[in-house]
Amino acid sequence: MRSVVPVWILAVLAVIAVGVFVSPGSYLVFMPVILGLALLVTFGVQMLVPVRKGYVNRVSASLGGTVVILALATVVLAPLAFAAGAKL
Repeated sequence: MRSVVPVWILAVLAVIAVGVFVSPGSYLVFMPVILGLALLVTFGVQMLVPVRKGYVNRVSASLGGTVVILALATVVLAPLAFAAGAKL
């Protein structure tokens, strides 16, 4: 879990940064960017872990948790984005 939780924390901080610094109409544009960032960070962190056993489980947990975080963030930010005039 020591290699999984930092990715989740990064995803939460990235969502907060998007909510604070990005205009509401662009909220949904940055969700895939955060997922891509989490993917890169996940692979980087896993390269630093000297234990090979459980690699797939750790990567799955990191990215699965990030997807859940982004889904919850989308539930909160999507109505704000659509109210600001965002289009699909």
